Amino acid sequence: MARPETWRRNLYAVFLAELLAITGFDVVLGFLPYYVQVLGVTAPEQVKPWSGWVYSLPAIAMGLTAPLWGALADRFGHKLMLQRAIFAGSVLLGIMGFVTGPRQLLAFRTVQGALTGTVAAAYAFVAATTPAQHRGFALGMLQVGVYLGASAGPLLGGLLIDTWGFRPAYLTSAAFLGAGAWVVTLLAHDGGTHSAAKRGTPVLKGMRLAIRSPGVLAVFGTRFLVAVAARTVGPMLPLLVQALATGQTRVASLAGLLESVSMACIALASMASGRYGERIGYRRVLTVSVAVAAVSILLTGLAQGPTPLLLLRAVDGLAMGGILVALNTTLASAAPEGRQGAALGLQSSVEAAAEAVGPALGAALAVALGLRAPFFAAAAALGLAIAFLRWT
Repeated sequence: MARPETWRRNLYAVFLAELLAITGFDVVLGFLPYYVQVLGVTAPEQVKPWSGWVYSLPAIAMGLTAPLWGALADRFGHKLMLQRAIFAGSVLLGIMGFVTGPRQLLAFRTVQGALTGTVAAAYAFVAATTPAQHRGFALGMLQVGVYLGASAGPLLGGLLIDTWGFRPAYLTSAAFLGAGAWVVTLLAHDGGTHSAAKRGTPVLKGMRLAIRSPGVLAVFGTRFLVAVAARTVGPMLPLLVQALATGQTRVASLAGLLESVSMACIALASMASGRYGERIGYRRVLTVSVAVAAVSILLTGLAQGPTPLLLLRAVDGLAMGGILVALNTTLASAAPEGRQGAALGLQSSVEAAAEAVGPALGAALAVALGLRAPFFAAAAALGLAIAFLRWT
C-alpha cells in the first residue's frame, strides 16, 4: 500500500491523466458512424452494420486481453500498465487519422482494443495505492475525471470535425493521450503495491483468486447487463440524432453536445454517489440508479426531436454516475487485497463482452426494426439488471 502522503498525489496525477486521455478518446469515438461514411460507406443499409463493427471488434480484442493486462499489473506494476495503455492509444489514434478505407479503420480499432483499456488500468492503480477507508472517495473522484473528459471530448470533437474534418480531430486526440501518458510517467508512483504478487503468484492464479471472491460475480453480472444496454444504443444515437435533425448542417456538433451533457452529468453524480453510498449503502444507490436509467432510455426511444434528447441524456448521465460508482467501489472492496488489477481486468472483459454484443445487437435491431428498437431493447436489459440485483 502506498504511504499516506502518496495516495493523494497518485489520485491527482491519475485524475489529470485520465481527464486528458478520455478527452482525447472521445474527441473521435462518438463520431465513428460518421467517419465510416467519410471513408466510403454511404449506403444506409451498410452504415448501420459498419457502425456496429467498429465498436464490437475492438471490444472483443479488449475482452481477450484485459484480464492478462490486469493480472500483469498486479505482478509487475500498475503504473507500467497504465503507461502502456495511454501511450498505445496515442499512437494508434494518430494513425487512424490517416486511414483511407473502413477496413483499415476497423483493423487499427481492433489493435487499439487489444492494447489500451486506460480506464481499467487507472481504476486498478488507484484502488491498489489507496487505503481501503478512502477507496470510495478516490474511485468516485477518479470517475469524475473520466467523465469530465468524456464530457469535453465529444463537444470538442464535434466542433473540430464540423470545422476542419476528421484528420485534425484524430491528431488532436493523439496529442491529448500523449500528454496524459507523460503525466503518469512524471508524477505517479507505484509504491511497491505489486511486490506481493511479483514474488511468485502466477498470473492465472491471481485471476482465479479474484473471480472466486464473494460479491465479484454479482458485480460482473450487473455490469454486463448495464453495459449491454449502454452499448446497444451508443452507436445508434448519432444516427438517431441525424434522423431527427433533418435540415441541420452541424449534426456532429449536435451529437457531441448531447454526449457531452450526458458525460457531464455522470461526473456530477459521481461526486455525490460515493458519499451517499457510504451512508445508505451502494446496493440501494445501484438499484435506484438502474431504474432511472431504464426509464430515460425508454423515453429516448420515443423522442420526436433533438430537444427532448438533451434532457433525457442528462437524466441518463445522472443515473449512470450512480451505477458506476456503486459497482466500482463494491468490486474494489470485494476483490482480495493485492488483486484489484486482476478483478478490474476481468471486469474490463465483462464490459468488452457487452461491447461486442451491444453494438452488434443494436445494429441488427436497427436494420430489422428501425432506429428506435435498440433503445427499447436497452431498457429491457436494464429491467433484467434490476431483477438480477433483487435475486443476488
